[in-house]
Amino acid sequence: MSPTALTWPNVLSWRMERQLLDRPGGLDTVDVVRRLGGVQAQVASSAAQAVAVRTASGRAEVPERLADRSLVKTWAQRGTLHLLPADEAGAYLSLLAAARFWEKPSWQRSFATTEQIAKLGEAVDHALRDAVLTREELAAAIIEHSGEVELGKHLASGWGALLKPFAWQGLLCNALSDGNRVTFTSPATWLPGWKGLPEPDVAAAHVVPAYLGAYGPAGMASFDQWLLRGVTKKPVLRRWFGDLVEAGTLTEVDVEGERLHARTADLDELASTRPAGRVRLLPAFDQYVLGPGTSDKQIIEPARRPLISKAAGWISPVVVVDGRVAGTWTADGETLAIELFGEERAPNRDALDAEVEVLGKALGRPLAPTLRTI
Repeated sequence: MSPTALTWPNVLSWRMERQLLDRPGGLDTVDVVRRLGGVQAQVASSAAQAVAVRTASGRAEVPERLADRSLVKTWAQRGTLHLLPADEAGAYLSLLAAARFWEKPSWQRSFATTEQIAKLGEAVDHALRDAVLTREELAAAIIEHSGEVELGKHLASGWGALLKPFAWQGLLCNALSDGNRVTFTSPATWLPGWKGLPEPDVAAAHVVPAYLGAYGPAGMASFDQWLLRGVTKKPVLRRWFGDLVEAGTLTEVDVEGERLHARTADLDELASTRPAGRVRLLPAFDQYVLGPGTSDKQIIEPARRPLISKAAGWISPVVVVDGRVAGTWTADGETLAIELFGEERAPNRDALDAEVEVLGKALGRPLAPTLRTI
């Protein structure tokens, strides 16, 4: 039987709805983070804005949800800081840990050997159980317990490269900040009901459908790029997806000639959702862009990619029209400078003005837009 045929306008309009860009009522901050499969939080203000522009109130309660521990901040997808629902964090971390990225020879040459990582892991677990430590305190405790004095520079680095393997193994997560200082603790003693990491195959049965429920239909390569920049072993990916197809959870679809996977439960909505002239102003590092990746030509024209994906990993705030990136924006005080990518994708001005009001609510100040076509 031929796979279900879909069009990209169907898919992109459906994605906007699934990613809560229609701002349905009755959802809180944790609901938004859960639907998006986590929210990148390297820049805390961008993470809060990503939640706020998806809520009917235009507000995000990230600090409150971190404080009540229904959300957790930790290094997760692609090695970047993310907000994750506390009750689902173990599943995402399990798939990251399964890649054993720290065992790659290039990583070991740059940071630490597998033997050293094993010793450091014991030290991290020992130091953080029932404790909250600053980066400096944690580095000192690890060195004292492990004796690996020469790794002190890496342990103290703000990039956290040497700490990420322990986050992925569920030994470490962020606690609440101490003023401007980052603190760390153990999810085992910080998060209510923490059950550790499930087996990777069990975790994949949750995480793969969660990804496709927000960013699908998509291929295995897109999922793997979102997860950890494409390092998962291909036979493992094929097993995860194949098991879900066999179980009836996933179905192969044809999107204008591309064979991709979708959740079976979403097929009817995917086929019936139509473009509706939606205009959205999304913050830097928004999941709408990060989910499929900036190299996805369906949402970002390849020639425009350098305007979105910039030096040092910066992902620009974007204007989205019916699922495709149609420009960028910057806010300086009350001035909102919008740059549009040509007239053919220019948004309806009334819809754009309405969205400027929504963004102003998320940023906490009124905005006066200026438009320029580039």
